[in-house]
Amino acid sequence: MAQVFDRSSNALARASLVLSGLIVIALGVTLNSLQRSPWVTRQGQRPDQPVPFSHKHHVEGLGLQCQYCHVSVEKSSYAGIPPTKTCMNCHSQIWTNAQLLEPVRQSWATGASLQWIKVHDLPDFVYFNHEIHVNKGIGCASCHGRVDEMPLMYEQNSLQMEWCLNCHRNPSVNLRPTSEIYNMAWAGPSTDKPVWCAPNGTAGPTAQQLGCVTKDPADANPMVAQADVQSGTHLQPHPTTGEGQTVSDAPAIAMPVNYLKFTSQAELGHYLMKQYHIRTANELSSCEVCHR
Repeated sequence: MAQVFDRSSNALARASLVLSGLIVIALGVTLNSLQRSPWVTRQGQRPDQPVPFSHKHHVEGLGLQCQYCHVSVEKSSYAGIPPTKTCMNCHSQIWTNAQLLEPVRQSWATGASLQWIKVHDLPDFVYFNHEIHVNKGIGCASCHGRVDEMPLMYEQNSLQMEWCLNCHRNPSVNLRPTSEIYNMAWAGPSTDKPVWCAPNGTAGPTAQQLGCVTKDPADANPMVAQADVQSGTHLQPHPTTGEGQTVSDAPAIAMPVNYLKFTSQAELGHYLMKQYHIRTANELSSCEVCHR
């Protein structure tokens, strides 16, 4: 019987298998890059809004706080979109005839809401709670970027599951004192700019019971780092030098609480995790945290 295939067919078959494998790999890499690209995540895109609202002008220029417009960010699962009345609180007095604000005046006159386009839009199957993040020490800029520097709002981070899990696996890198939640320029403690923290003994949410300052408390009171001194009781060690644990026979004197000094975000983050009673990485990474 005559040979059907030429000997070169073996080499051709092997080359075809290798080529097919390379095509599959290239296709996988392409699809993986595509689903991470701004075309899918919409990072950096500035949608056409009914009014070109500038966060840079209102936050950095005028000094408005986030909560003035987003009133429910600390007590609800959503940050809230300001009603037209919030805009008119100012714009009934200034820029009253600006063509740019005609949609706002029309909304106020008719009672019809402005149709804003949602920039940070999560899938319907994802449950995100603003309240728990804000009250557990996650700043606005950690998710939304430097909003105070955005003339037009855009999505800085991908908001994909991988991005969320990176924080849930190690939240300490993003934690900050709750007093700095709305500080867009917060960069964390460093050797040159340390942070001092101590429980303040106030009632309220766990995170609110912690006070942090960026200036050395000892500068205001040299004995601020010691505990309340009572006759015959042990003194707490100094947070910087570690000295202490001695017995004092001094009369009872009311003094401020102990402050701990932090010179890195890693140290501060792990301390805040304990103070805020944040769950472990395994618990934060479980499916039911985000998928309800």
